[in-house]
This record gives sequence, structure tokens and C-alpha cells, in this order.
Amino acid sequence: MGFFNTILFPFKWIVSWIMVAFHDVLTTLGMDAASGITWTLSIIGLVLVIRAALIPVFVKQIKAQRGMQALQPDMKKLQAKYKGKTDQLSRQAMGQEQMALYKEHGTNPFSACLPMLIQMPFFFSLFQVLSGVAKANSENIGIGAMTHAQVVQFDEATIFGARLSDALLPSFQGGNLTVTIAVLSIVMILAMIASQFITQKQIMSKNMSEEAMQGPFMKQQKMMLYVLPLVFGIGGINFPIGVLIYWTTTNLWTMGQQFFVIRRMPTPGSPAYKEYQKRREAKGLPLLGASKKTVEAEVIAESPDLKGQRNQPQRKNRKKK
Repeated sequence: MGFFNTILFPFKWIVSWIMVAFHDVLTTLGMDAASGITWTLSIIGLVLVIRAALIPVFVKQIKAQRGMQALQPDMKKLQAKYKGKTDQLSRQAMGQEQMALYKEHGTNPFSACLPMLIQMPFFFSLFQVLSGVAKANSENIGIGAMTHAQVVQFDEATIFGARLSDALLPSFQGGNLTVTIAVLSIVMILAMIASQFITQKQIMSKNMSEEAMQGPFMKQQKMMLYVLPLVFGIGGINFPIGVLIYWTTTNLWTMGQQFFVIRRMPTPGSPAYKEYQKRREAKGLPLLGASKKTVEAEVIAESPDLKGQRNQPQRKNRKKK
């Protein structure tokens, strides 16, 4: 067993055990144990469990992203301050001031990536489980928490006439490509790409402040907008249909989760935040970030009867000279 497989071994047991647990529950409810629908629902159940468990990680990611957006104006000033200075002392001073900014805003460039890194072992483990089913079946062994009997069931399970273990490119290279495999794989790949693109697009168009839109953080977001769907599209032709179901489901979860965050907890200064403030105002709720005194001051300033008037301080017992 290689080093990479050794690291993923416990994760393979976790993802396969969860999938088997859902399969057993569905079978107990009367579904066919060898049906592709049963195993598909087991994969979807796996997505729900993993993504629900990672909600705290997602919250940290949101906070880290907002922290990176919030420091963009200060970062631009810092870059302008050291523009053209390439000596060692200047670079060192700029690095120290950058670290101070990250500490002040409670974030750093790696904080936004850390949640994704935490999720990757689960994704790789699932890929190994689902893509290794055919090999485990031929070697008459189990895989992870799946017994050999369950491996056989999964390997032979079909959905719309295509096996969950079939993949577009390997089927083409092996000469076993059918119309069903091709159509189902392409549809799942397109759904996977579209959901990824829409999720990233709504972040950029609705949940970024004006300062972030003009800063280097925006370049990173634009790169992710086109690079990630491209990676998914190219990699998707090698993914078994079971893996495509997982990725599409998890992308749909991310899209819905992101929609909820943008609507209910938008980034301050973003278009979504302004829309959220308008909805609160229409419902008679206090605006976020505004104290009672600030709201009263704005009301007085906008009132035609009170505009321009100034209340003079009065003493009750003022003596006349």
C-alpha cells in the first residue's frame, strides 16, 4: 500500500461505510439491493452527510473570504506605498505590514483555501472507492466497508441502462462505449460544470463589495470562474457515472448553500447586501450596521420640517443679569 493510499485508508472506510449504511436502510425499506436507483440514492445520502458535517468549515471559509475582501482597500494602499521599491528592506517591511493586516482582519490567503483542502481527502477517497469497484469485483475482494457481495451489486447496478462504474473515456478506449453511457455522462458533466459556474458567478456578481471588485481578489475569483469548470469538464470524462452523480449533487448543494448565504448573510457593501437592506426596510426592520442614534439622525436630516433647524441647549434655572 502506497503512502497516498495509506493516508486515504481511513477516509475510504468512512465514505464507504456511510454509503453502505444508506444502502442498508433503503433495502430495509423495500428497495432492491442490486438496483442502480438504490445505490444512486446511497451516493446522494453520502453527499448530504459529508456536506452537513462540513457546514462549520464552510462558515469559516465565508468569514475568511469576507476578511480578504474587507482588507482590499488597505492592501491597495500598502501596494501603492511600496510601488517600485524592490530592495530587501522594503520587501521585508511590506511583508510585515501585510501580516499585520491579515491579523487585524482575522484572515490570510490560505484561510479561504483551507476548507477545500479539508474536503479533498473525502473526495479522493470516494473516487478510489467508486472507481475501484470493477477491479475489486474481478479480484473477488471487498473495498473499504463494502463486502465483496456489495461490490458485485454496485458493479452490476445500472441507471437508465448504464452501470454506475462506467466512465466515458475508459469505455471509449475499451470499446464498450454505448449511447446510454455517452449521453448520461455528458449530461452529468454539463450539469456539474453549469452548477459550478453559476455558484462562482453569483459570488462575483452579487456578494462582493466594490473595493473587492477592483482589487486583486477579483482576479482570483475570475480565474476560478473559468478554471474550475474547465477542470471538472476535462476530469469528468474519466469519472465513473457514480462519481459524476456525487460531484453534481455536491455542486448543487454548494449552489443552494451559497444562494442562502448571499440572500440571508450577504457581504457588507455588496449588491446583495443593499438588496437585503431594502428588504429589511420594506418590512419595517432596522437596517444592519446602523445604531438607533444614526437612524434617528438620518430621519431628521431627510425630514423637510426639521431640515436646517438646530435645537439650542436650554437651562431651566438660568438667571438674568
